[in-house]
Amino acid sequence: MLPLLGGAVVHGLCLRYGWLGFLARPIDAGRTLHGRPLLGHSKTLRGPLTVAAGAGVVWTLQRTVLHRFGALAGIELVDFASLPGWSLGALVGAVAELAELPNSFVKRRLGIEPGATARGTLSVVFYLWDQLDLLVGFWLVVSWFVPVTPLRIATSIVITVGIHPLLTLVGYLLGMRPTPR
Repeated sequence: MLPLLGGAVVHGLCLRYGWLGFLARPIDAGRTLHGRPLLGHSKTLRGPLTVAAGAGVVWTLQRTVLHRFGALAGIELVDFASLPGWSLGALVGAVAELAELPNSFVKRRLGIEPGATARGTLSVVFYLWDQLDLLVGFWLVVSWFVPVTPLRIATSIVITVGIHPLLTLVGYLLGMRPTPR
């Protein structure tokens, strides 16, 4: 999960400072369905590309540097040194970011604007979906290289649900995100 944090940081810095602005074009290219955007203006090409780059770098650091420290290697749920390098980390980051698109698509169909929240029962559903959608992309890629176990799934859920909202708030406070959710 650490590489996804690296990807989020790189993406957040790009948002904060306007880096790679030429990639800040909507993935849906402004297309609509029944008069509503497919995904919305906030889902841009910059997201998957910068998350891929950041995740690839952190993946490589985890494999080559952090893994060498016995205490850190001891808490890994998988032997990172046995996994492919930068390209796998980048793929994990890109696919995890792209796994957020179905959520955006459904929200646009329901008339929920980017960054806005649903009301009532739907707010709980979308809150959980917002926290866990990247895990679907993460595990789609990682499962090709790492056995999926209940412990690994549960650990990734606990980490994501516990850390994702905090990181989102910090990113907002640092000007790296447009909304605090």
